[in-house]
Amino acid sequence: MCTAIYAADKSKLDDQTQIPAAPNKLSSEKYFQPPKDSDLQNNAFGDLVRKGEALFVNTKALAPQNVGNEMNCVNCHLDRGRKANSSPMWGAYPMYPAYRKKNNKVNTYAERLQGCFSYSMNGTPPPADGEIILALTTYSYWLSTGAPTGKALPGRGFDEPQPPKGGFDIARGKVVYEKQCAICHGENGEGKKVGVNYVFPPLWGKDSYNWGAGMHRINTAAGFIQHNMPLGRGETLSDVEAWDVAAYVNMHERPQDPRLIDGDIEKTRKRFHADDGVNLYGTTLNGVLIGQGTK
Repeated sequence: MCTAIYAADKSKLDDQTQIPAAPNKLSSEKYFQPPKDSDLQNNAFGDLVRKGEALFVNTKALAPQNVGNEMNCVNCHLDRGRKANSSPMWGAYPMYPAYRKKNNKVNTYAERLQGCFSYSMNGTPPPADGEIILALTTYSYWLSTGAPTGKALPGRGFDEPQPPKGGFDIARGKVVYEKQCAICHGENGEGKKVGVNYVFPPLWGKDSYNWGAGMHRINTAAGFIQHNMPLGRGETLSDVEAWDVAAYVNMHERPQDPRLIDGDIEKTRKRFHADDGVNLYGTTLNGVLIGQGTK
């Protein structure tokens, strides 16, 4: 594979969702702390929270009809949705309902969860008024106990690193992946299983997130990777390494964007990807069109 260096367009690095970017945390500050398990009540509310947590951790097993790959909520939202800089639920739930100027629409938290099923899990979203969304919403609500409403908290998202001045380099990213990531996620991004269950999720291919997921954005993936990977050794990769390895992961094929327009990748790129952060969907690399989807 030849070296491929790309300059990141800074005009596309703004948070692409309807939610304001998280503020920087001062060195003297502590991240918001969700309630402890021991604080949970033993009543109907507590039962629903526990059900939501179980769904969050074992989404594929408990909602197989809604998950089309091998992903669970906890794969992107670490420590059961508690960990700062891993898009924790306590940073997400209080920001909804949220107005999105791009489509002049108010998005609900239920719709946000449904989007995760459609894109990150490449599946079929559960009904907004159904038990799965209710349980996940209740779990998120409980984790947010004491959090301010409508205020973006430090650690809310992935706190993306600055793009490399010379552009990100896919060949360098391959080296980082082989040294730091392959041991858990496999040489070909296929993930690792124990029995029939994945203990480390696939990063590309048919069982990973699809081309519509937020993690397909290189800038988003770079933030998640730098803060959280390698597992247990987050914040050890440099900004450049995080960008490079995120680009390497997201140059690989994965399930097609379910919003594909008329079977046309270029139409879909212009409509949904041209202004969606930094991504490779619809571009050509080494003579190969990226975004064709897994076969």
